[in-house]
Amino acid sequence: MWTTVDQIRIICDDVSSKSGSPRHALSRTSDVGNNMSSKDAEQSKHSGRSAAPLDETAYRILEVLRDNGRVSIAALADKVGISRANAYTRVESLVHDGVITGFSARVDQAKAGLSIGALVFVTVMPQAWASFRERVLEMPDVEWCAITTGEHDAMLLIRAVDVSGVHEFSTGVIAQLPEVRTVVSVVVLDEVIRRPYLLPADLPERSTEIPLGMTRWTPASPGRDALPPR
Repeated sequence: MWTTVDQIRIICDDVSSKSGSPRHALSRTSDVGNNMSSKDAEQSKHSGRSAAPLDETAYRILEVLRDNGRVSIAALADKVGISRANAYTRVESLVHDGVITGFSARVDQAKAGLSIGALVFVTVMPQAWASFRERVLEMPDVEWCAITTGEHDAMLLIRAVDVSGVHEFSTGVIAQLPEVRTVVSVVVLDEVIRRPYLLPADLPERSTEIPLGMTRWTPASPGRDALPPR
């Protein structure tokens, strides 16, 4: 079950990931967020993929912020073992470089009134990717959307008040788009785990000798390799 605590979001290759206010939430006693201009925030959305490699201190900062997105600059500096000025500068750099893409709260969707979640798998008509992308960005029901490999072309996570809301979206909204060829919807029964984000140090080392199980590869449909940048 998700709890209502502040979190930090890390950039990822998704089409749409909607959250609350992008207001900086490191601390009410810190002026870091107030110094972020809208221009800086806009630049950070597009600069993450070309950011410089992160060092150990940067990763430590991200670890601390993952546990408490509202930590003050003073407390952050103390936990990481650096000066407050250095902590401030490094957080600003992570935001400017697009590593940190925003600050928001994690909310229990059921307690907020949206008790039903569903995954909607979509197959898109060839040469219709650009318009499909634009249409999805305008859909308020969609919490998250990603272009995928495999049998389907895109996967959407939607929220609804009840099951009828999922049906209405699947058959009355997404399936009606001329860009869409097929739609498959599955209702989420239980959200077992959803971490704010992962870091390289979180991943365990595994033996390369372990056999990979059987997998199926489905080539991407025409047009997916020519998607415009997000």
